[in-house]
Parts: sequence; structure tokens; C-alpha cells
Amino acid sequence: MIDLVLRDCHLPGRPERVDLAIADGRIVALGAAGLTAREAIDLDGRLVTPGLVEAHIHLDKALIEGRVTVTAGTLEEAIRLTAEAKRRFTVEDIRERARRVLDLAVAAGTTAMRTHVEVDPIVGLAGMEALLPLKEEYAPALDLQICAFAQEGILQAPGTEGLLRRALSMGADLVGGCPYNDTDGIEHIAVVFGLARAYGVDADFHVDFADEPEHLHIREIIEQTTRSSWQGRVIVGHLTELAALPDFEQTEIAADIAAAGIGVVCLPATDLYLMGRRDSTNVRRGLTPIRRLLAAGVTVALATNNVRNPFTPVGTADLAHMTFLAAVGAHMGTPEDIRQLVAAITTAPARMLRLPDVPTTPAELGVGHRADLVVWDCQDLDEIVVRLAPRHLVLKHGRVSVECERSHRERWRDTRDKLSR
Repeated sequence: MIDLVLRDCHLPGRPERVDLAIADGRIVALGAAGLTAREAIDLDGRLVTPGLVEAHIHLDKALIEGRVTVTAGTLEEAIRLTAEAKRRFTVEDIRERARRVLDLAVAAGTTAMRTHVEVDPIVGLAGMEALLPLKEEYAPALDLQICAFAQEGILQAPGTEGLLRRALSMGADLVGGCPYNDTDGIEHIAVVFGLARAYGVDADFHVDFADEPEHLHIREIIEQTTRSSWQGRVIVGHLTELAALPDFEQTEIAADIAAAGIGVVCLPATDLYLMGRRDSTNVRRGLTPIRRLLAAGVTVALATNNVRNPFTPVGTADLAHMTFLAAVGAHMGTPEDIRQLVAAITTAPARMLRLPDVPTTPAELGVGHRADLVVWDCQDLDEIVVRLAPRHLVLKHGRVSVECERSHRERWRDTRDKLSR
């Protein structure tokens, strides 16, 4: 018995419409004519893609814009103001704000997410206590990974390494570091890799977040990834300094990143907002060089990062908005670019998070893949990016988790028609 048939679908890369059959949370057939199903939904030619995957977000410090006063808009100020705000966080406060962002993300089609949770002497383990129960609460709609994250440094914040160990013992899925915000970035990286090896978990770094190549810690992360045999288990976010290097160095480092199996997450809203602040003319865009990384064979994702706090004053938790920003900010407007941008919020981050049974690209979606899906109110893949097509349905584990309804009435047309009679 088939659980669900989605009839009359458009799938990426397929000119013909198909019926898509789902059983036990997996796609089991394309072209399901004659199969008996418990439920059938007619999609009238709408586009179906893999679910959206959020590879990098901060649920614990989201939605605090009313608690701080931003004046400079710099990265340094954002770190300082957020550290001050954290002193007043409570478990209940963090959980309530996280739920609000999770609800936005689920409604937009996000079916898996990795959130960084700050663990340090300021906030202790409150973020872990707040978010761990949400993994089970949101499981019918979203897979939630928790990264125990050292935002305030490790060497300059004594006690943080011990707190990271406790977070991993509590149930954090992986460990994260921020070497540019510490007194010794190289040692910071070594500590994070040591914890990753000790607990058998992946590592995820905020790295090289500046306008100029002030740190280039990516080189040390590449070396430690290879030395630890952690290929395919390391992600870096931001990496904006790479764009400030000469072409040949960018190409060289991109090749090394690809060889080490490191994924790169571009965070368009935050990086466009914070970078280039000191430029008075020819203000730089401040994004990692996405096209060069892709050309080198690096897996690249787009992610939200922050939602309405000093790092990013705006935010909807809708990953489609990140493709829209990247299309403009990273000069990605060709048909192939658009396909890469859609992959960067679906299949690319799914591979980074090591989710099982996911296609390599949206165009390869088919039999055997997990039925975490988004049904878009459009027929063509490019409409996801170029017009932010609305969602029609979201499926998690082969079950409809979100139904979206839209209606509008153009009353101005009614008035015009009456006047013309």
C-alpha cells in the first residue's frame, strides 16, 4: 500500500509531468498510475523539490533587536552588544524566541536545520537546556541539529572548553568554534578538533570574517581536517576574507578546501550587512567567492545566520530569500547559476549535514530519496529565486506537515469595472 501519491507534479530537470508515490517516508515510484494509495493530492503541475535545509542559524540569539541599540553596525559591535544581551537570557526566553523562528522556517519549507548554540561563561548551558527539548517537539516537521558553539572564544574565556564538553555530553550533535574571536586562533581550532575527535562528532567553524585577509584560519582548518581524517565532517561559515585575496590564491585555497571535503556556508544577509563598513568608496560586497568555490568543486550552501539582532537587523527564516540576495550580491543570474542557488538551500546543505538518502542535486530527486519535500506554487525552478515563489505544501517523512493558502482580491478592478459600465 502506498501512503501518498502526488499527482501531476513537475520535478526539476524533467520536462514531463509525473505522479510521485511515497511509502514509509521515501519516494518509491515515479509514474504511479494504477497504484493504490491511502491518499492522493493533485498538484496541477506544481514544482516539487527536496525540502529546504538550513545549515547555519542562531536560534538562541534571534529576535533581540528591541533589547540593544546599534550605532556602528560593525561586527565588533554586534559581538559586544550580543554578549551584553546574553547576560539577561533565560531558558524560557531562549526557547520562546527559538520557537518563533522555527515556526517561520517550517512554514517556509525548511525540513532540516543546524543551529549554533552559544556555550560560554556568560550564558552557561542555558541555550542547550532551552533547545534540546525542541528537537523532539519539532521532529514531525523538522530535523534539528545542535552545534555547541564557542562564540566568545575558548582561550580568552576560561571554562569554555569544559562547558563544550558538558554540552556534548548533554546531547549536542557537534562542536563549533570561532577562531577569529580568540587570542590564539590556531590553538582554538586545535581544541575544537580535539573535542570533535574525542566525541566522534563533526566540526563547524565561523571563520575568516573580515574585509581583509587578517586571519586566513581556513588554511589551518584544512590542515587539521586532513590530519584528523575528518574529510566530509567539517563546515566553515562566512569565509569572507577569501574574496580579498588575489585570484591565484583564491583558486589555490578553493582547491584545497575541495580536496579536504570541507563545506562552505555563505550567509548573504549578515555578510552584506556587516562587511565593507569602513569603505567610503567602492564599498565591497563582502561575500565569499561563491562562483569560484563552486568551480573548484566545493560544496556551497546559503543560510540565514541571524534573524533580527545586531548581526542582521532583518530576517524571515525563509531560505528562498537567501537565493534572491545571492543572485544579486554574487552576480549569479544565468540559468546554471539559478540551479546552483536552489541546490545551495536544498541538496548541498543536506549533504553537509550528512542527512541520509538525499539526491546530489534537485534534478536528481527520485526513487529511494527521502520524502522531505516542498511543493511550490510555480512550475519552473528559476521562479524560486527570481520571484520567491510561494509554498503550496511541505512534506516531512512523506506526510504533509504544512498546507499554505493564499488569497487576494483586487478591489481596484471591481471599482474600475463598475465605473466603466
